Amino acid sequence: MSTPRRLFGTDGIRGLANAEPMTPEIALRVGRAVAELCQRAGRRARVVIGRDTRLSGPMLESALAAGIAAAGADALLAGVLPTPGVALLTRTLPADAGVVVSASHNPFADNGIKLFGGDGFKLADALEDEVERGVRRDAANAARPTAAAIGTICRLDDAEERYATALREIVDGASPLSGLAVALDGANGAAYRVAPRVLAALGARVVTVGVEPDGVNINAGCGAVHPERLQAEVRAAQATVGIALDGDADRVILVDDRGEVVDGDEILAMLADDMLARGTLRQGTVVATVMSNLGLEIALRARGAQLVRANVGDRYVVEAMRRGGYNLGGEQSGPVVLHDHGPTRDGVAAARHVLRVVRERQRPLSELRRVMTKLPQALINVPVARRQELDDVPQVCQVIGDVRAALGARGRVLVRHSGTEPLVRVMVEGDDDARVRQYAEEIAGAIREALGT
Repeated sequence: MSTPRRLFGTDGIRGLANAEPMTPEIALRVGRAVAELCQRAGRRARVVIGRDTRLSGPMLESALAAGIAAAGADALLAGVLPTPGVALLTRTLPADAGVVVSASHNPFADNGIKLFGGDGFKLADALEDEVERGVRRDAANAARPTAAAIGTICRLDDAEERYATALREIVDGASPLSGLAVALDGANGAAYRVAPRVLAALGARVVTVGVEPDGVNINAGCGAVHPERLQAEVRAAQATVGIALDGDADRVILVDDRGEVVDGDEILAMLADDMLARGTLRQGTVVATVMSNLGLEIALRARGAQLVRANVGDRYVVEAMRRGGYNLGGEQSGPVVLHDHGPTRDGVAAARHVLRVVRERQRPLSELRRVMTKLPQALINVPVARRQELDDVPQVCQVIGDVRAALGARGRVLVRHSGTEPLVRVMVEGDDDARVRQYAEEIAGAIREALGT
């Protein structure tokens, strides 16, 4: 059986379900390799497995569990549960590792595998490399415990309730959400049940869309990547706030009371403003990525705070947060990490914090978001036929250089390959919207001509 040169991207393993690398055969090997990595302490390890609502989820979940048990560890099946719920369970049970079967915001035909250590943080690159070596190892050389040494597979019937309790108790002494009308889009994904339950229990009046998963409708015209349906629902229901999650609920996009989208940068700005007022923003610092709007940096600076930029990908945001001892970070596309709550990004937790701010300040989201003024920014995803270093494509480099020279100090250009999809992402930022869009199209056109499908 052949495997790709490198299984792990910036967010685990991902691909078309039932095609390499997302086959049950490889999932079984991943389960075995994770268990072997955990068993080194000389005792029987425990590994939590959670998944989203994709049709292929139970198939891959079963294969992972079989691999874990075959290596002599116990597999604890959490069922359908958001990624941050799996991370939280792994840390609090405690277990030795956590595995999430999800392709996040991708279409239903894809799936993925994300790995967490016993501390609830995503595995470091070096440990992922070790798992990959275990996947590649000849199965004939694998340890095969027998009799009572074989691992067990059992279901965690209270997994969702454990996560729901953690969400309800997010903020000590927080005001309830009574009086707030919340429109929630669950993306027909992992939080379709738990998110409306928690918000309703806190007193909000909740109207829902995207909470009827059928295995194939996850992220389909709904959720954080398609907020249009939620915008219409917010306007129709005259909701206070709209919340759009993605397939595994580890990212969130909001919709304000006027039906306008509020992105991750604006969420970070609002949360930072609140935490600065409370004295809880550690070292007056927020971690975001190179993609985040310059307006976020300007807003923080005006309040005596600073922005630290990391590479794109929540693992790099979290690494920077841990190195610096910071407690707030995230990305423009909606991942928000609140280390006072949990080890990884959590869409429902971030929304819960924003709702608290709305409730306590008695101000609409459309007003609170003004804490930050976004600079014009154009983002274009360019499908490519092959992954080639852009520095090795002269015609692309020439256009990028020309645009940077034209923008000077009043703008930014970022062009990079996606870590999870065959795309090149183009971002141009400046103080003139028309010029920014023109420059982004020029760069995208050069990429299409050189590398396009």
